[in-house]
Amino acid sequence: MVEEKHLSLAEIRDLLEKEKAARPTLSMEQQYALQHASLFAHVTPEQAHKLVKELMEIPMMSEFNAVKVSDLLPTHADDVRAIFAKERFALSKEDMDRVLEIVRQYL
Repeated sequence: MVEEKHLSLAEIRDLLEKEKAARPTLSMEQQYALQHASLFAHVTPEQAHKLVKELMEIPMMSEFNAVKVSDLLPTHADDVRAIFAKERFALSKEDMDRVLEIVRQYL
């Protein structure tokens, strides 16, 4: 059975940087992924892990959505709503405010 684990952009950036140091060259796809992760990862892997852990305490928060929040670091309720747009539920106003409050600590 394959285990699924969601990684933040910061974790991906670190993994690809380690891989780049260990090999002569990365594949084209890996180079693009490293470039993307370097541009858009705004926190360290440790901060991302801590942020995801804090977000997981919010009811109805999945690991996938917590990682997405840690990647995007939303600053407005509309941004949080967009992350949860495909879900079958909507976060309550209180939970949305809590997400934004947690994210503010990492900006």
